[in-house]
Parts: sequence; C-alpha cells; structure tokens
Amino acid sequence: MADLITIEDPDDPRLRDYTGLTDVELRRRREPAEGLFIAEGEKVIRRAKDAGYEMRSMLLSAKWVDVMRDVIDELPAPVYAVSPDLAERVTGYHVHRGALASMQRKPLPTAEELLATTRRVAIMEAVNDHTNIGAIFRSAAALGMDAVLLSPDCADPLYRRSVKVSMGAVFSVPYARLETWPKGLDSVREAGFRLLALTPHQKASPIDEAAPQTLERVALMLGAEGDGLSTQALVAADEWVRIPMAHGVDSLNVGAAAAVAFYAVASGRP
Repeated sequence: MADLITIEDPDDPRLRDYTGLTDVELRRRREPAEGLFIAEGEKVIRRAKDAGYEMRSMLLSAKWVDVMRDVIDELPAPVYAVSPDLAERVTGYHVHRGALASMQRKPLPTAEELLATTRRVAIMEAVNDHTNIGAIFRSAAALGMDAVLLSPDCADPLYRRSVKVSMGAVFSVPYARLETWPKGLDSVREAGFRLLALTPHQKASPIDEAAPQTLERVALMLGAEGDGLSTQALVAADEWVRIPMAHGVDSLNVGAAAAVAFYAVASGRP
C-alpha cells in the first residue's frame, strides 16, 4: 500500500519530479535523462499503470484521493496530497484534472525489433509539435497501425502534452527511433516494407489508387506541420501518395491527414 503524505511546502524536494512542468525545454532535456515522464489525469494514469509502467509517485489534490484510492492501495509508490494552489505553484499551471503521476520510462525497442513483427508502420520526420505527436499516436492506435518510427529529431511521445492529447495511446502503440535520417529508412525497406511518402504534391498518386491496404508491408511517412517531408525523405520513398482535396483546400493538419491515411493503409488488412 502506498504512503499518503500531505505536503504544504512547494520547495519540498520530494516534489522535484513535478517542478516546472510548463518549461518545455527543461522538461524535454530532463525527463529522458532522468528516465521519467508525467501522466496527467485519472484515465491516463490508469492506462500507464495498465501498460506496465512503474510509478515513482503521485501528486493529488484532496478530492482525487478517493477517486484514485484503488491505485493508491495497490502500488508501493508515495502519494503526495497537496492543495490546488500548491500544485499550481509547483507545476507552473492550474492542474485541472487534479491528478499527476511520475512514471518510470521503459527501454525503447530498436527499429529492427519492431520491424520484425509488424506490417503497418507510421514514420514521422521532424514532428516537433507535441499536440500533433499525441494526435498521431491516438489515430495510429485507433485505426490499426502496428508501430511508429521516429526520426532522430522528432519530439518525445512521452512528454506530458503528447501523452495527454493521445489519451494514453502512446502506451499502446510501440515505437522506436531511427538512429540516422534518412539513411535509417534503408532498414525499413530491407525488412520488406514499401515506403509511401504522404505529400500534397500533385505528382503524388491519390492514396486510394496506391491501394496500400493490399500491400503485405507498408510504412507511411509523415512530415512536420507546414514543412512536410524533406526533399531527402521524399527521394528515399518508393512512392508519393496524397489525400485528394476538394473546395480548393491544399492540405490538412498533419494529425488529421495521418488519421485519413492510416485508415487507407490499415482498412481491409488481412
């Protein structure tokens, strides 16, 4: 059973995992280096626990203690009960959902390990917006993608905002980082995947004509919001595909485009 500890000092060192959560650059450096990430909200905390992530501690406002009682009773991690005001002073923002948990990261698999057991893979290049990362993972989980590969410069899927937007889907879709870019795409092709680059370019084939759902192994490449895939990534692809647009719209937000493309890639899969 976890210890329930009331804390009234925002400088208490036991709260260090939760300090400065709005400082994006600090947290992006600190969390991977210290092997932790922050889960926010009851549902996300439960999904992280159910996915096998070890809990370091929880930070709860008083009204959430009873809601999370079963988790508190089950896990041997300390639980810090604080006032909403103190939680805001520690984290840097008003914790609307009233519950935070510091979780221990797991070692990531290698790209080669994931490719050996999957058939439908999303590949992100330089996607650094955490909201988009979370949205893409949520769509990948919902629409049947098997795994996600990240270029070396993609944002961290376990950053608090990504986890929150994905509603914990980052815990259910395995992912790995390619060590080099675009050279790392060679290992994807060597594993038997056809590389499809999603781009609004008019030279690209409509995605339904490419019939990705009929291919044995497909890797769908997605670029960052605005810039899209780099020239090097487009050159490395086997085929360019696009989502046909109407009413003069030239492109979709990458999160929305990913959802449409994932459906095309994974629908009708054997």
